[in-house]
Order: sequence, then C-alpha cells, then structure tokens
Amino acid sequence: MNHCPLSRSKALITVMVTELSLLRLLQLVSPGLPIGMYSYSQGMERAVDDGWIATASEAEEWMSGIMESCLTGIDLPILARLYVAWNSDDEDSVCHWSRTLIAYRETAELRAEDRQTGQALARLLSDMGMPTMQAWIRKPETTLATGFSFAAVNWGISNDQAMLGYLWSWLENQVLCAVKLIPLGQVAGQRLLADLAATIPGLVDKALQLSDIEIGGNAFSLALASSRHEMQYSRLFRS
Repeated sequence: MNHCPLSRSKALITVMVTELSLLRLLQLVSPGLPIGMYSYSQGMERAVDDGWIATASEAEEWMSGIMESCLTGIDLPILARLYVAWNSDDEDSVCHWSRTLIAYRETAELRAEDRQTGQALARLLSDMGMPTMQAWIRKPETTLATGFSFAAVNWGISNDQAMLGYLWSWLENQVLCAVKLIPLGQVAGQRLLADLAATIPGLVDKALQLSDIEIGGNAFSLALASSRHEMQYSRLFRS
C-alpha cells in the first residue's frame, strides 16, 4: 500500500511543531531561566524559622495547601485568561487580568516578587526577539503570568500545557527551597516533588472549570509568614 508523500510530510511537520513546543515549554519552566525565581521562598523561610515546617510531611502539607487554595483558585485561571487575551491581541484584557492578579497578592513581598520576576521575564523575551514585551519591562501591573502566557502563545504551547508548566515550575522552586531550608535530602526532595506533581493535572482541570466570578482563594498562613518574613533579621531569600 502506497502512502501519499504529502500526507507523510504534513504528519512530520505536525510532530516537529509539537516537539518544538514541548521543548519551548521545558525552556520556559527551567530553573535556569534567568528571572531570579531561585531567590524567593514565598514565606517558607519564615515558616521554617518559626517551626511551622520541620519535616518533609509538613512541607508537603504546606505546598499542597497553597497549590489548592491559591494557585488553583487564582493564578491558574488568570493565567488561562491572559493566554486567551494575548491570543486575541486584546491588551486591555491583558492589563485587566494582570492587575487583578497583583491585587490578589496579600503582602508587599509577594507583590514585589510577582512584579520583579514578571519584568525580568519581559526583559528576557524582549531580548529574544519579542518586542511586544519591551513595554512590560517597567509596567507596575506586570506579573510572571503576564510574560509566561505571552511566551506560551508565541511558542505554540497550548493553554492547558502552559498551566501545567506554570504550576510545575512553582512546585519545583518550592521543593528546592524546602531542601535548602529544612533541610531535606535530595531523595526526600524528589519524593516530595513526585507526590505533589501527581496532583497537578487534576488541579489544572479544576482551574479550567472556574468562571470569572469563582476566581479567588487565600491561605492565611502564607500571608502571615510572608508578612513576618519582611521583618526577619537574617534570611536567605527575598520573600
């Protein structure tokens, strides 16, 4: 049976595009991305210092709670809407959802972290040939999700895959913080990462079901730890 060369070429192109978008996603979520994520613990440093987190199981409970209460209810659905806005060239919606995300940050540290990493990513993307990001380097409403969603659209990464990658990147950074701060061994850290990563697809699916009016969530311990970290005398992390 002869196969049409044109059909084979189309199939090969589809595979190549899919593989390239996967590689771009890996690049976007890499800890080596020069946006400074490694310098933030999101309150975990204070939680460890205050004795709230002292074991791997307590670290898992802390991270799981934030993933479910904050990221699934706030970050992920807003990331999805930013993706749609960029894909539609709707900059008004991009500004609206970026401001909304900043408004959900409950402490000065968390707001600064989101702006600083977002502006760093905007600078990187601009330097990589995406001039649209130039204007976002100094905008006060710039967030990490703003640049992340823009890159995902431009690199052909699907909305749901971008959400998976965004949550994975947050989780990997938090596990690295736990390994340094508690401290945990490398094997314990990998076990923790594997256990919590297994919940990510379900959390992304849940976030995709939320309507605009259902967006929201909070973790009081995170806000308290972050605000106390702002006054911590000796620290390794900026948040």
